[in-house]
Amino acid sequence: MRMHLAPVTTEPTAADLAVIKVEWPLIAAELDLLDAEITLLYAEDRGGPTEFDWRRKRRAEARVTRAAADLPTRGAAVPRRAA
Repeated sequence: MRMHLAPVTTEPTAADLAVIKVEWPLIAAELDLLDAEITLLYAEDRGGPTEFDWRRKRRAEARVTRAAADLPTRGAAVPRRAA
């Protein structure tokens, strides 16, 4: 089954961009975690993950946790959109 997506014809509003700016530290931390997890998967081809690979993943997980915990305080300054 093929899905046909409509093209995006509108730009993000100032409120949309403000929310993204507030959430960006969490988004970046999650991307770092994903990259660390991908590295672990590819490490299987070269004899398994190193201690550095595991450390990188643990640190990325900690960054995600900190960024998620900080999100409510960062978001307090952003006006919420009406649903």
